[in-house]
Amino acid sequence: MANATWNGVVLAESDKYEVVEGNIYFPPDSVRWQHLSRGDRQYTCPWKGETAYWDLTVDGQVNPNSAWSYPEPKPAAMNIQGHVAFDTSSVKVEK
Repeated sequence: MANATWNGVVLAESDKYEVVEGNIYFPPDSVRWQHLSRGDRQYTCPWKGETAYWDLTVDGQVNPNSAWSYPEPKPAAMNIQGHVAFDTSSVKVEK
């Protein structure tokens, strides 16, 4: 089981996940979306595609652009379509 927590709140938890470039990508149905809102960062990965960033909010505290996903990835990254990864410099991610 993998999980992601920030400020003592579980943001995602799942037995099924993907690991890409050392990051755990949680399936969309395992993410507690009430803590995520669309961030303002933009990035395009050469092989995964355009990234959607998410801000985290827990108990009024905001952690900007600390989660990301690939809503419409390039063919090589279809296994993580819609999955969410977290910035491990601020979010605790364990498996």
